[in-house]
Amino acid sequence: MTSLNLEECNKCRERVGIYKRNYSGEILCKACFLLSVESKVKKTMNCFSMVKHGDKLAVAVSGGKDSLTLLYILNKISKSMANTITAITVDEGIGGYRSESIQIVKEFCSNLNIENKIVSYKDLFGIGIDEAMAIRSSTKVTSCSVCGTFRRRAIDLLAEWNGANVVATGHNLDDHIQSFFINVFSGDVDRIGWSYPRPVEYGTSGIRKIKPLLALYEKEIIFYALHQNIPFQSLECPYMNESIRTEIRNFLNQLEETRPGIKYNIYNSVLKISAGLKSQISHKGSTKCLVCQRQSTNKICSVCKTVVMLSGQSSKK
Repeated sequence: MTSLNLEECNKCRERVGIYKRNYSGEILCKACFLLSVESKVKKTMNCFSMVKHGDKLAVAVSGGKDSLTLLYILNKISKSMANTITAITVDEGIGGYRSESIQIVKEFCSNLNIENKIVSYKDLFGIGIDEAMAIRSSTKVTSCSVCGTFRRRAIDLLAEWNGANVVATGHNLDDHIQSFFINVFSGDVDRIGWSYPRPVEYGTSGIRKIKPLLALYEKEIIFYALHQNIPFQSLECPYMNESIRTEIRNFLNQLEETRPGIKYNIYNSVLKISAGLKSQISHKGSTKCLVCQRQSTNKICSVCKTVVMLSGQSSKK
């Protein structure tokens, strides 16, 4: 619960507490809270060997609280490891939504003196999300499935073009356990295994993907951003309710409200489950997509299949 508390800070015993972690009962002052968040990020990165000395990081920054907080923290700690950072941003083509966040990202990166690279779905795939959703003829094709497929490819390409060998995303604890349940409900066991946070190199360029905010509750990230004066877009994606994720998020938030700490318990269980499943995943021989020539486990990669599907829908209009 993020509310003012007149009790003293449990850490320093010197200042008044402003934040209480309901799942632990811990009361923290502003300074100790901010430090605890940054320490947890460092601990997560060390625990899963996410970053090495001299790595070049591409931080996926959307303009939301998570990605901007991630960029801010990584910028604070990267210099000690001789890491370089580039912020990469994807414009999905969502009218009245993405333009605001891109401006926030540009200004934030300018203030931190961090280079920001932007690419759009329109430039890469010939179509934006608004256009894609306007031509779909089947309710089974959701914006989130199309956007997720395109986003992963766009981030990979931006990272490669900028010579990065590590991609950092702002996924938090809430995101992680929500994705676990989505994969359970869809029967995607392999994806659960691949969600284990210790990064592996993939693709011809050997990029590693990391999630340094993985052990942080979403509400703690919001509180951190507000107290560090990090500007972020509060407007939510207009397509967000097409996914089952919203229902899962609401359900888990209700559980956490009555049973503080249950999300953290789920998170620890997911780590154990994903670690076990990852060791059992059968590694299919990698081939090249017949269309784009990028690595794929199938003859046609998911990105090219999606582009062909949308092109077919467009031709019917």
